[in-house]
Amino acid sequence: MQFMRQALTLAQKGLGFVSPNPMVGAVIVRDGTVIGEGYHAQYGGLHAERNAFADCDRRGIDCTGASLYVTLEPCCHHGKQPPCTEAILAHGIRRVIIGSRDPNPLVAGKGVQFLREHGIAVTEDVLRAECDRINEIFFHYITCKTPFVTMKYAMTADGKIACFTGKSKWITGESARADVQVQRLKHSAVMAGIGTVLADDPMLTCRLANGRNPVRILCDSSLRIPLNSKIVQTAKDVPTMIAAAQPDPEKARILEAAGCRIVTASGTDGKVDLPALMQILGGELQIDSILLEGGAALNWSALQSGIVHKIRAYIAPKIFGGAAAKTPVGGIGVVEPDHAFMLTDSAAEMIGGDLVIESRVKYVHRNC
Repeated sequence: MQFMRQALTLAQKGLGFVSPNPMVGAVIVRDGTVIGEGYHAQYGGLHAERNAFADCDRRGIDCTGASLYVTLEPCCHHGKQPPCTEAILAHGIRRVIIGSRDPNPLVAGKGVQFLREHGIAVTEDVLRAECDRINEIFFHYITCKTPFVTMKYAMTADGKIACFTGKSKWITGESARADVQVQRLKHSAVMAGIGTVLADDPMLTCRLANGRNPVRILCDSSLRIPLNSKIVQTAKDVPTMIAAAQPDPEKARILEAAGCRIVTASGTDGKVDLPALMQILGGELQIDSILLEGGAALNWSALQSGIVHKIRAYIAPKIFGGAAAKTPVGGIGVVEPDHAFMLTDSAAEMIGGDLVIESRVKYVHRNC
């Protein structure tokens, strides 16, 4: 358990830099002592196992007869890197302890089979729940090919996302706002609606030191975004997509010249077809995850269309009041309590003085 936990800690150092690949950590152990360690640091770079072997090689340590703890089943196919199973065999590892099983059809059980066929002892499912949890985005994307969507919002204890005047800065404290930057790093893209842009003129970038900006996706059915908005003005520096339903060709041309990419996903109601947009983003554009920072209208549409997988709610210990003050989810709402969107697997934590509750959205008829 101790060495797998160490591998888990290493794996999470790749947060935000390895997608659409998984985060993986590896620890090499002999006689109860760690002799090498590594993690997958960036997309296209060495996998965790090969980085762990490189750690040993740099220090002249022979791995023969050692055990390898790795958070995910070792790959056995040629991708951007050669198979890790071959490196394990070449370095004389006698035992491999695995956390998660890899759902990638190119691997799924084949890595374990290869190792066992070559006389290497394999133990599976060690701290599997924890290992699975850090790669929930990868597991979803590799099987469904659509982005894993996390809806994020901050609200007061009485469920308001702004005062009746529309003012909303700030609802939560500095620590919670800093955590949002980590969430932006964790997800490949951040998505908002045109209402948010018109009201707040946000940047939607990651403000962490040495961080990586997510792709910005704006749902703007008829391209109402102002050309002097921060998003348009910085589109040549930060990847920016505008999802439209009925884009005006001339406005689209101007936005594209400014650096924006126009993605058309037309719904029958004249608005952006969100499920169709997810297919485009996940398939053609290989975006594996989205942090949805929408307003009440977009949040309702996203829930209603079935694209949301998780909700991360930041709840501040304060009361705004106001019958007209906005709440996180708008729209027409459900007809009766039995029609509610149900949340499962909820977990709560305190971040600074704010409560954060993270839950899965339970849809009755959704496979992905």
